[in-house]
Amino acid sequence: MVKAVAVLGRKDGERGTEFFSQDGEGPTTVTGKLSGLKPGLQGLHVHALGDTTNGCMSTGPHFNPAGKGHGAPEDVNRHAGDLGNVTVGADGSASFSIVDKQIPLSGPHSIIGRAVVVHADPDDLGKGGHELSKSTGNAGGRVACGIIGLQG
Repeated sequence: MVKAVAVLGRKDGERGTEFFSQDGEGPTTVTGKLSGLKPGLQGLHVHALGDTTNGCMSTGPHFNPAGKGHGAPEDVNRHAGDLGNVTVGADGSASFSIVDKQIPLSGPHSIIGRAVVVHADPDDLGKGGHELSKSTGNAGGRVACGIIGLQG
C-alpha cells in the first residue's frame, strides 16, 4: 500500500487535507476535507507541477501524460488529472471520496510531487462549449492547492 497526502491552503482562508492511497496496481482512492470555500460545485484537478513558488499559479496545467483533451472522470478521453467537481455545502466545507485509475502513486506516471488544485468554479467536464472547456473545463481561478507527498 502506497499512501500520500496534500495539505491545501491559501491566505484567504481556503484550506484542506487530501489523502491518497493505492494498493498494488489498483486504483487510487482520494479522500478529502476542504473548508473556507464558496458553496456549490468547484473543480478539482491534479496539476503537472509541484511548484507553489507563485502560489497555485505555478502548478502548471492539468496532469496529462497521455496528451488527451479535458473531460469527466468517467470519460475515456480526459486528462489523467481531471477529477471532476467537489460539492461545497452552505457552511463552505466539503468532504469527498474519489476512486480513480489514472492517478497512480508509483511508476512513470506517478502523481507524487505534483499538485492538487481546487478551482473557483464548477468544472464543465469539457462539455460546456466555452473556449476553455476542452483545456481546463472552464473551472476558473485556483483557490487552493497543495503538493502531493508520500505519507508514512
